[in-house]
Amino acid sequence: RGKAPFVPVNCGSIPEELLESELFGHMKGAFTGAAESRAGFFQTADGGTIFLDEVSEASLAMQVKLLRVLNDREICMVGSHRPRKVDVRVIAATNKDLAGLVRKGAFREDLFFRLNVIPIEVPPLRERGDDLFLLIRHFAEKYAREAGKPPPAFSERALEVLAGYEWPGNVRELENIVQRLVLMTDAQTLDVSDLPSLMRFSALSG
Repeated sequence: RGKAPFVPVNCGSIPEELLESELFGHMKGAFTGAAESRAGFFQTADGGTIFLDEVSEASLAMQVKLLRVLNDREICMVGSHRPRKVDVRVIAATNKDLAGLVRKGAFREDLFFRLNVIPIEVPPLRERGDDLFLLIRHFAEKYAREAGKPPPAFSERALEVLAGYEWPGNVRELENIVQRLVLMTDAQTLDVSDLPSLMRFSALSG
């Protein structure tokens, strides 16, 4: 499926009343404002892959519909009673404990087991060792290129402080910090004094 469409969908960013239409499409006149028929994300991804990010944010009613798609490999557009076959690989992700949500009744057990075919657990950034330094270099090069300036280097002490930080915001937090450092600092080598105050204080206390 490498040359086929890859369609990412953030289930938490789409209002509940629109999610079904966005995923499965809708027919003309299916609801107020539906001036024409429109394909959904599953149809767009036909032959390829759909990535359901934050799948835990889908309501129980939507989970039933997702389960039907996974089991029957067909979708039904809003306003239509005729199912349509789709050939889509589904990848789902969440930052929550789905098994725990199942025990609380907040996530359907049958959908959990249907999705949990090949689980991949991504550990928090603080547990990913040298990945931190690769990501720092990647983001520094990315934002320096966008700003039209050479990427800065980081002193050994600055890297030590970054490596010792807990990173509660994981990769997003790291990306934001590196972006800010690249945009706000003109030094060729960034040191501890250039890092955010929280990191400087933890370095001093250490």
